[in-house]
Amino acid sequence: MTQQLILPTIPQGATEINHLVCVWRDETRWTYYHGCHPVFTHPSSDLKQFRFFTSQLIEAGSCKPVDIIRTFGISKSSVDRSLKKLREEGPAAFFRERPIRRSGNVFTPEILKQAQQLLDQNFSRGDVAKEFGIKTDTLRKAIYDGRLHESSGAAQQPTTKSARDVKDARAADDHMGTACTRPEERTLASFGMSDGAPVVFEPCIDVPNGGVLCALPALLLNGLLDGCDQLLGRLKGYYRTAHILLLVAYMALCRIKTTEQIRGYSPGELGNLLGLDRVPEVRCLRYKMGQLSKDDCAGAWAAHLSKRWLQDDPDASGTLYIDGHVRVYHGNLTKPPKRFVSRDRLCLRGTTDYWVNDAIGRPFFVVEKVVDPGMLKTLKEDIVPRLLKDVPDQPSQQKLDSNPHLCRFILVFDREGYSPGFMKEMWQKHRIGCVTYKKFTGKDKDWPLETFRNIDVKMPDGELVIMRLAEQGSQVGSGGKKIWVREVRKLTDSGHQTSLISTAYDLPHDDLAARMFSRWCQENFFRYMMRHYAIDLIAEYGADDFPDTEQVVNPARRELERTRNSLNGKLKNRRAKFVFQGLHSEPEKDTKEYKKWEKEKAELLEEIELFECQLDEVKRQIKETPKHISFGELEDKDKFQRLRPGRKQLIDTVRMVAYRAETAMASLLRNKTVDTAEARQLLIDLFSTEADILPDKDKKILRVRIHGASRPAANRSLDKLLTHLNESEVIYPGTDMRMCYELGVKKG
Repeated sequence: MTQQLILPTIPQGATEINHLVCVWRDETRWTYYHGCHPVFTHPSSDLKQFRFFTSQLIEAGSCKPVDIIRTFGISKSSVDRSLKKLREEGPAAFFRERPIRRSGNVFTPEILKQAQQLLDQNFSRGDVAKEFGIKTDTLRKAIYDGRLHESSGAAQQPTTKSARDVKDARAADDHMGTACTRPEERTLASFGMSDGAPVVFEPCIDVPNGGVLCALPALLLNGLLDGCDQLLGRLKGYYRTAHILLLVAYMALCRIKTTEQIRGYSPGELGNLLGLDRVPEVRCLRYKMGQLSKDDCAGAWAAHLSKRWLQDDPDASGTLYIDGHVRVYHGNLTKPPKRFVSRDRLCLRGTTDYWVNDAIGRPFFVVEKVVDPGMLKTLKEDIVPRLLKDVPDQPSQQKLDSNPHLCRFILVFDREGYSPGFMKEMWQKHRIGCVTYKKFTGKDKDWPLETFRNIDVKMPDGELVIMRLAEQGSQVGSGGKKIWVREVRKLTDSGHQTSLISTAYDLPHDDLAARMFSRWCQENFFRYMMRHYAIDLIAEYGADDFPDTEQVVNPARRELERTRNSLNGKLKNRRAKFVFQGLHSEPEKDTKEYKKWEKEKAELLEEIELFECQLDEVKRQIKETPKHISFGELEDKDKFQRLRPGRKQLIDTVRMVAYRAETAMASLLRNKTVDTAEARQLLIDLFSTEADILPDKDKKILRVRIHGASRPAANRSLDKLLTHLNESEVIYPGTDMRMCYELGVKKG
């Protein structure tokens, strides 16, 4: 019913029964309105008058029985009984006094005392009634009239999924929105009279994706909420900063890959995971993430977490893996520069992210480059200065002076970063060791097979691998970029010798091989993140102007280089034809054929001279044309915009936390029969499993009962994992309740 805004008005907050009748209820009195006019009122506790008037409404045709059932939540049989009483006995039947049955009082003072003791111990009503041999209804009446009192832990029974669906739907009928069952708190938050919604868990069973709560200890351990209020800022309104970060982390672990996909999940059920009535809708969630990402707050928070991760594990931060990943852009909002995508073997438009990981693939931070200057320049300008400040336990200058082979830390990268000059600069300027594959090995001779030895190499993940290795010193580079490096070769089963070079002079050659050949963990990281965490998807639609001072490749020079390459190809083709003509000359006796041959040769020579002249001119223009110019100097047709980076940086950081948390949990599941891939699959299944959420406010325990898997082996692994999680004794953020995990079904 559309609310009437012309006087006389009905009180705000009235509940619609149908399009004609509504009711306004408070703690003391209920008032019924027909249109805008009050027609009946009675005390809220007067059940007789309620039954009488609702029956009159049905009898008069003002509403239907289903309207009364839906609005007041009473049973159909109760409505039918009241309507039958009105029709057969009249209004007086509702107010006739019932005959009092004279019988002994079931609840004697002694029984009341004993029953209260059982209720205080959180016994259910059914158990207490069975203990004393009384009906459950009798016990219920004693509780309602105040003779007995239930403890807070037993007063509220767990709700089922269907009951929660009905409750969420009724909230939508009250014009607050689906699952908005906390109208008072939302109203206060909208007026700025509260600091956000309090975290209050209600007992629920069969909560979808409830298993993701098992990841909470690992998420907090990896710093999901560390410094969020100080660096990201406090959100205003109903949802706090912690609510949004936890929701985005849960979405990542549950493989909800985009913000829009949250529409396919029940908002009330996801809210149960956060201790809220519901999660924000898509538009609200986008806005909240935008608020957290403005003014480079997300970048400051990401830098804070990366520094913490580096310092928490000094051994892992001693060897860092760097590689670029291209996020391909297929949209038409802007035209970012093209770059080569190795996985597609094509030049495509997109942006390049340079990731810094440890030896087992855990990410530390990422550097986004809209205009890709290359790995070497990114290392020099963005990555190395940051690592020099953040990497812990670097040797002092005194130790470096006393040991000429000691390095601060080690960088591992693929052939894209191969540069003797760069390796020499890193060693002489910063004492940073570099490990990479050797490039341009076509002219190198194979080493004698007898120099290779079978060596047990321990990989960073603990696996032992037998490799056939050999080592010797080698000089790479030319001119002032020459540097003496250690060269280690691995002999494969096919007889190929894979060569790596390193300036980490103090490490054994088998250790160098382990660090270089475990670089594939970063490739596996990219593949896993693309498949499960959707790092290639656009996090925010829109584009921003590019800074005019940013250096970009000069389009005029690029066009000249294309022309030079084309002329080189044509010149090579004409020279080959000219040589072929000289080797296959026609006999002079055949005058006609000889003249034709001589003419073709002269034409080729003329074309060669023309192409050489054009090539010299193009080379001269290339020398005079700068390779890079500022973005402001570009012509309008060559300019482009950058995709908005705000929410992407925030979401990428949360995804890194989620991946590190998942990796930590997978390490707890690994054993002789469960490898890393199987452990991750167990966790994926766990995060999508239903669970029972059972808070005990008296004992301050939030119990999460995970529904068991179908395989006994999986249940045994999960039971072991939950034991480790319980040992952490994590307090759920925003509450004083300790997390307690248990497996609902144990088999095998």
